[in-house]
Amino acid sequence: MSLIPNPFGRRSGVFDPFSLDLWDHQVHHPFRSLSDLSSRSETESFAHAHIDWKETPTAHVFKADVPGLRKEEVKVEVEDGRILQISGERKREQEEKTDTWHRVERSSGTFTRRFRLPEKASVEEVRAGMENGVLTVTVPKVKAKKVDVRSIEISG
Repeated sequence: MSLIPNPFGRRSGVFDPFSLDLWDHQVHHPFRSLSDLSSRSETESFAHAHIDWKETPTAHVFKADVPGLRKEEVKVEVEDGRILQISGERKREQEEKTDTWHRVERSSGTFTRRFRLPEKASVEEVRAGMENGVLTVTVPKVKAKKVDVRSIEISG
């Protein structure tokens, strides 16, 4: 929803018309204290997968940080012809009765991010790949059609 980074990892309040993230006013209330920000739930902290979107002369490229996920745990979909949806889930580690946990900082849960693609995006040619915990989704641009000019002989 935001294009401007925030030092607390939260949205900055700048509207991004291409992002379709759902905003929960109870979670993102502007008057929450710093201690509230540090005590986020596991699911909430994983729910905000960080994604960069850049436009090159030939494509739109999305890069999502999804550390610790396998490609089978991430889905990339195009719905309604123009909505790119990236989602995934990190399951909680199984606890053994004999285990004693001293600290749990790694998050688990699901995330879903949605982006409205521009009109000139070629949604039929979307490619996705994952390497070292970074998902890269490439949406090529529609190639400009060459104008075919044909001379017409004028009779008379």
